[in-house]
Amino acid sequence: MKVPFRLNTLAVAFGLAGSLLAGAAQAENIKIGVVIPATGPLTQYGDMVKEGVDTALEQINAAGGVNGNKLEAVVVDDACEPKQGPVAANRVVNAKIHYVVGPVCSGAAIAAAPIYNNEGVVVVTPSATSPALTEGKNFTSVFRTIGRDDQQGPFAAKFIAQTIKPKKVAVLHDKQSYGQGIATAVRDTLKADGVNVALFEGINAGDSDYSAVITKLKSAGVDFVYYGGYHPEMGLLLRQAAEQGLKVRIMGPEGVGNPEINAIAGPAVEGMLVTLPADFASNPKNAALVKAFKDKKRDPSGSFQMGSYTAVKVIADSIKAVGNDAGKVAKHLHTATFETPLGNLAWDAKGDLKAYDFQVFNWHKDGSKTPATK
Repeated sequence: MKVPFRLNTLAVAFGLAGSLLAGAAQAENIKIGVVIPATGPLTQYGDMVKEGVDTALEQINAAGGVNGNKLEAVVVDDACEPKQGPVAANRVVNAKIHYVVGPVCSGAAIAAAPIYNNEGVVVVTPSATSPALTEGKNFTSVFRTIGRDDQQGPFAAKFIAQTIKPKKVAVLHDKQSYGQGIATAVRDTLKADGVNVALFEGINAGDSDYSAVITKLKSAGVDFVYYGGYHPEMGLLLRQAAEQGLKVRIMGPEGVGNPEINAIAGPAVEGMLVTLPADFASNPKNAALVKAFKDKKRDPSGSFQMGSYTAVKVIADSIKAVGNDAGKVAKHLHTATFETPLGNLAWDAKGDLKAYDFQVFNWHKDGSKTPATK
């Protein structure tokens, strides 16, 4: 009976050793914080980012991971609230996570960025477009895989001036970092191009009645409206403008390009103009990646899926090149050029892309979008 007992003891020992080894392997996973709005009115944007991150992790891990280590996503909720940005950042730092995809919204990103940078956490946001995130900050570890508002805003304004050719324009915004920033860029470019901007005004995000500002639009006699902000307010503006007989086209940035806007605006959403990242899903070079998204019932053509996929990919490629050292990864991102689903990407000293492709789309009441030509 002693021999079986010894065998059982060895079996237990080997079992413990195996468990410890497995635990050690698990502990060596490279964690990537996914800082998104998991709660609040903008959760759809978090879902978009998560779809891109999940697809990237699945592909990278299936191919053996990065230098033998698997990547692991850790979701951290900041609700897209500026006051929650630092809270989320401290959670990331305390969890000893050295890489982040996000934050999603500019206000939260701006509030959190100094913490990430001071702690040496590499941040790649696929969606925060405010120039204030990087301009004049001398950050070394904050990057984005999307263009800035001062790229997107002038692009939208040029389309308005050259293609729409309105006589009198109103520019509205939600008084927040992202919305007001891009609206200001649109206004300034329109004025420089000789377009009459009759009204520049903020509305309160979260309100349910915008009849007062719609009355102002009617009184001003505008024939085109640009709105800087997110889809909940844009949806209400569209619906209430239609209800009050204001027959003008309204345009917004990528923050309004959310399928949820159809439920808010109803038929009034038809013909809304929106600037979005180029439709990278239509590029034949991305066919296999598009299939990988669709196989998991994910949308490869949303505003932020390809950008968040790319954020994970450039982090992983940098770790593969220089090792799992956040400081070295940040330096590599500043100096290398990456082949990605968004094209060949390179960053300047501020962490902004040297070039980025926006397009204008017509949004339709069935939730689809088509390139806008007029």
